Amino acid sequence: MSSWKSSLICTAFEPRQFPPEGFPEIAIAGRSNVGKSSLLNALIGQKAAHVSSKPGKTRSINFFKVDAESPFCLVDLPGYGFAARSKTEQDTWRKLIERYLINRNSLALIVHLVDFRHGLLKNDKELQDWVSAMDIPMLTVFTKVDKIARGKRKGDLVKYVKSGLRSIDMPIMTSAEDKTGVEELRAFFLSYLAEWNDLVEN
Repeated sequence: MSSWKSSLICTAFEPRQFPPEGFPEIAIAGRSNVGKSSLLNALIGQKAAHVSSKPGKTRSINFFKVDAESPFCLVDLPGYGFAARSKTEQDTWRKLIERYLINRNSLALIVHLVDFRHGLLKNDKELQDWVSAMDIPMLTVFTKVDKIARGKRKGDLVKYVKSGLRSIDMPIMTSAEDKTGVEELRAFFLSYLAEWNDLVEN
């Protein structure tokens, strides 16, 4: 698969800073420290997103233009849960995310990242219920699968799927560390966006 190039086109701390709508957008959501920035960097093959060991580092919504076979934007949403920030700040982030999800017509897909070691926790389930109620397509993607022995992965995946998680397709297992699932996820994005673009045009 050919390499992707990306560039940061906008960092928004409030809705009025959102860039004009144009290219389809894939938003990346997940708990703080789930590995959003690491996976985003692995997907685009460069260090575009800042990686921090401190949960809650991302306080803005960051828009990255991706020059792939079919151009699109990856949107890095602030993490939720266990963020080392005040409740006021977390409430501000939540409202910012809500304004984005509700009003963004170019939003094609939400990718919900879940730590494979823990499965869906309370906040994860709340996010899935919330997104489902807004009728926004969502794909569940597991991160940090390299932390689990290969022989256990399939069984754990089946267990999580049976637990009732929401996903438009079979969840993809990934690792930014050893690049497991990265090419599979890239291929899924391109295939999904091709179908989405056809629906929008027709």
